[in-house]
Amino acid sequence: MKLKYMYQLLISHIGVLVIAFLILSFSFAKYVENYVYQNKVEELIAYGQNILHDYSRDNWGGNRILDQYRQVLRTRNIMFSVFNQQGEIFYPEAGFFPRFTMSEKEWESLEDGKIVVVKQDLKRFDQAVSFVSLPFIVNGELMGGVLLVSPISGSRETISDINQFLFYTILISLTVSFLLSGLLSKLHVRRIQRIREATSMVSSGNYDVQVNASKIDEIGELASDFNEMVKKLKASQEEISRLEKRRRQFIADVSHELKTPLTTISGVIEGLKSDMIPEEEKERGIQLVSQEAKRLIRLVNENLDYEKIRSNQVKLNIEPIQLIDVFEIVKEQLLSQTEEKNNIMIIEADENEIIYADYDRLIQILINIVKNSIQFTQNGKIFLRGKPGYKETIIEIEDTGIGMDEKEIENIWQRFYKADLSRTNNKYGEFGLGLSIVKQLVILHQGEINVTSKKGKGTKFEIKLPVKS
Repeated sequence: MKLKYMYQLLISHIGVLVIAFLILSFSFAKYVENYVYQNKVEELIAYGQNILHDYSRDNWGGNRILDQYRQVLRTRNIMFSVFNQQGEIFYPEAGFFPRFTMSEKEWESLEDGKIVVVKQDLKRFDQAVSFVSLPFIVNGELMGGVLLVSPISGSRETISDINQFLFYTILISLTVSFLLSGLLSKLHVRRIQRIREATSMVSSGNYDVQVNASKIDEIGELASDFNEMVKKLKASQEEISRLEKRRRQFIADVSHELKTPLTTISGVIEGLKSDMIPEEEKERGIQLVSQEAKRLIRLVNENLDYEKIRSNQVKLNIEPIQLIDVFEIVKEQLLSQTEEKNNIMIIEADENEIIYADYDRLIQILINIVKNSIQFTQNGKIFLRGKPGYKETIIEIEDTGIGMDEKEIENIWQRFYKADLSRTNNKYGEFGLGLSIVKQLVILHQGEINVTSKKGKGTKFEIKLPVKS
């Protein structure tokens, strides 16, 4: 059986209210009833004590005082009688007071000097009454007593009026509570419904959905968490779209990169097989095949290397290394590329400066960054600097090349990204993975890398690797 959440809330609210009102009304009605009867009993006891006091002063024999009390109490609808130690009524005269017999237990209480109180008696009189019986004790012996009786019809009418008023009050309160509960339930359900509708929109692929959120209750916190979830889903979707776009671009670039060397290799081999290449050109053709094969190997290795680094399959061998020696090796390896673009590479580092890193991976980091600097610098300078920091060694690679804008700086660490998407051939073997590998390697060294650049003014990479303690 399906029951809407609004009706569940409404039923639960009204159910709690009804139970609370019932308990309250029964408790209050009982309290009022006890209060009314108790007041009546206290009134009867007070009159009885006065009667005994005044009557005893007349030596328990004059009826003048009793007649006066009878006249007064008749106006209050109270009857009384005086009885002797045998329980025989001697005032008023026979026929003026209903016949009444006390129980054995009640008589024993009187003999013990206790007041007998009965708030409601429905059997021993011709109507429902409240009565009290007060003993008159002389020297520890029961000499008689006084019995006061009052019909409870007036008390019942009072209680009935109070109960009727309480009933109307509860009825009005329940009506108002029902309307207010319905309004609040509808409000809560509407808030949940908005989240439900927003969830449906998200499931259909719309990540621009936001719901009103507040911190006043759990529903508001749920809405806030929902907005945060949608925000992250949107960011993830955008990242997936960007990666997919780069993946397609990467596949296009790699396809071209593979196609060019394979075409060259295939052409040279066919030429050698058919003797179409002159004898003096064969050596050059074989060398060309070798270079293009190496390009293919670099492409494959670069992709495999990235995946190993990303999945933490690379084990580092951290050791102290003379920083200036590493700079010299990088400069030597890239000397031909530097000179080809009319650049000058300048090393600025103290001869005793030590860096703690994996030697092979440090060389890989520096070569990737310096190649990037060479690629985008023409007739300029490339600086390799090393200096100590606070519990770290700082490496700076700065060039005077074309620089980058802020948007390009944000993207250079992403896989498959190329700062120059128009180029279709790269003789240095860069496929948009170099800087992504660099960042992963720096992170593996528990270091950090930052880049600053200005369009037309050059670029500076800063690497900070911790000093081994």
